[in-house]
Amino acid sequence: MKKTIIPIVVAVVLIIIIGGVSIGVRLFEKYSYSRERADLNEYFAISSQEDVAIILGNEMIEERARLIDGIYYLELPFVHQYFNDRFYEDKKENLLLYALPDDVVRCEISSSIRNTKNGSEDMGYVIARYEGDTLLLAVDYLKQYANFSCEAFTQPNRLQIDVTWDEIQVGEIAKDTQVRILGGVKSEILADVARGERVTVLEQMENWSKVKTADSVIGYVENKRLTDVRAQRPVPVTDYVEPVYTALTRDYKINLGWHVVAGPAGNDTLESVTALTKGLNVISPTWFKLSDNQGGFTSFASSDYVSKAHGMGLEVWALIENIEYKDSIDMYAILSSTSTRAKLISDLVSTVEEYGIDGINVDFEQISVDCGEHFIQFIRELSIPCREKGIVLSVDNYVPRGYNDHYDRKEQGLVADYVIIMGYDEHFAGSSEAGSVASIDFVEEGIQKTVDQVPAKKVINAVPFYTRIWETTGSSISSQAVGMEMAQEYVSAHGIVTEWNEAVCQNYGEYTSGDTLFQVWLEDEDSIRVKLNIMEKYGIGGVASWRLGFEKPEIWDVIGEYLNQ
Repeated sequence: MKKTIIPIVVAVVLIIIIGGVSIGVRLFEKYSYSRERADLNEYFAISSQEDVAIILGNEMIEERARLIDGIYYLELPFVHQYFNDRFYEDKKENLLLYALPDDVVRCEISSSIRNTKNGSEDMGYVIARYEGDTLLLAVDYLKQYANFSCEAFTQPNRLQIDVTWDEIQVGEIAKDTQVRILGGVKSEILADVARGERVTVLEQMENWSKVKTADSVIGYVENKRLTDVRAQRPVPVTDYVEPVYTALTRDYKINLGWHVVAGPAGNDTLESVTALTKGLNVISPTWFKLSDNQGGFTSFASSDYVSKAHGMGLEVWALIENIEYKDSIDMYAILSSTSTRAKLISDLVSTVEEYGIDGINVDFEQISVDCGEHFIQFIRELSIPCREKGIVLSVDNYVPRGYNDHYDRKEQGLVADYVIIMGYDEHFAGSSEAGSVASIDFVEEGIQKTVDQVPAKKVINAVPFYTRIWETTGSSISSQAVGMEMAQEYVSAHGIVTEWNEAVCQNYGEYTSGDTLFQVWLEDEDSIRVKLNIMEKYGIGGVASWRLGFEKPEIWDVIGEYLNQ
């Protein structure tokens, strides 16, 4: 009997032992720490010896850097997005430009030479180079013109870049451990961290925390290996000083009137168009018109006009425009060429000095989206001699509507003296529906969006001295723009009864003749007063008016009230 029991007991014991071992193995496999290490080249998506990963702040991003001949390079679109967009590429002339308040720094692409107004300097490395069609900019060069910190690490190659220094959470490693790809003991190891090492704590969970190591590896450590988690503010970069852009902004409200001068004889109308004005302190004659693609322009400038205007207490800000010969000029061709911009600026400034003109008013309209970067570069470059020579620079802009953001009002507000909103043409010739030229919501939206980007004292809002008379027959809509007095005569002649429309803050009237509907949203003393009240509300730098000769005399009393507030 005993001989029978013993084998059974032994078998049971063996089964228990084997089962225990099996359970132990499974428990060990479940709870033991994996020693498998991640492939860091794969983790950082390194594709070649020149490829460099970028950790921007506390995030590894998709954009890449390049390591060429021991120099780190960033792609120009990356520089524009994360640093500033003043680095300007001219592919045709093989140039990289950077506009400062008093100089345009020039570098030939694939060269190590930087050219400034003080001469040439060899930087000791290629400043900018092409990789395919993409321009790469040396990080060391970028540091000359942007505020950021950059630290390089190897094996694999990666750059830690910081452009902000907001408060972060930091902690210390309490015991030697590993940073893993994911939160879990079976996750692959990214890096070893020793007791006392400091890490940036990005996210804390129940058992694991997402951290960034001192050499910019982002992964997870166990909370039990982390101690002394606390808030800390990084030390900001202080070796870069932002350039100072001085401005010729006046310490009083501007009251500007545009004077349409269609030829030399138009200069003789200065006295007549200003005879009834009150408080006018700037006149802008439409003297300069772009005429070819080589930077040429026609000019009706007159020394006698300037002398008379000065005698009347008026500054002269001559307007340059691109509409008169729009069918024969190509704005992209003019503005995208560094040489052409330079010629235009040089000739324009020389003409302004020759005639003793006080300022330049740039009125470039219908600029395409792809031409936006070239337009704002023109404004930057034009601002340099204007600043040096005391010439006031103002730039005309449509009311901000999203589709015209490429005019870059924020940059204009930095480099120019005044940003003028053309606060009209809400409905214009060719509009698909009849409506106000400048309803109050339209005007306020334009001012509010502009002062969000431009210092209020640099903002001027232009009001319309004209009204559109609309004719609607079925689906056919047409209109004509007329001055204030002519609009009032039209209303009287047709027996139109006008009523104040609170929604648009204008006197509105209509009548029907046959199957045609005639409508007017009048610009008059009442509508202009409400617009000026909105301008005072935002504390902007003044008012402009399009155009002199279209107004009723009473308007100047209304504007005078605004100027004296």
